[in-house]
Amino acid sequence: MTLDAYQQEARKTALYPEAYRLIYPTLGLAGEAGELANKVKKVLRDQGGEVTEEIRKALLAELGDVLWYVAQVATDLGASLEAVAQANLEKLRSRQERGKLGGSGDTR
Repeated sequence: MTLDAYQQEARKTALYPEAYRLIYPTLGLAGEAGELANKVKKVLRDQGGEVTEEIRKALLAELGDVLWYVAQVATDLGASLEAVAQANLEKLRSRQERGKLGGSGDTR
């Protein structure tokens, strides 16, 4: 499955009011990313950092939710996931070529 195919299929399950376009999925993305981070935190606290198969499945389920919201934000911005992914790789390659992968700042 391509990212764009996923995006098109995921859109069929997007049930939020047009009035909240962009806002709703952005808030959902933040919430799901927080849920993923919280599960990872508990792996550190309760499992000594060991990811069991059960935990792995739970983390992947949360990651899927993150992906769904990313797809909705991209759609609401009129962009394809593949275009977003390609632009991100180009940015990272440029930083790598210039020795700027580390550090901070969006324009490094």
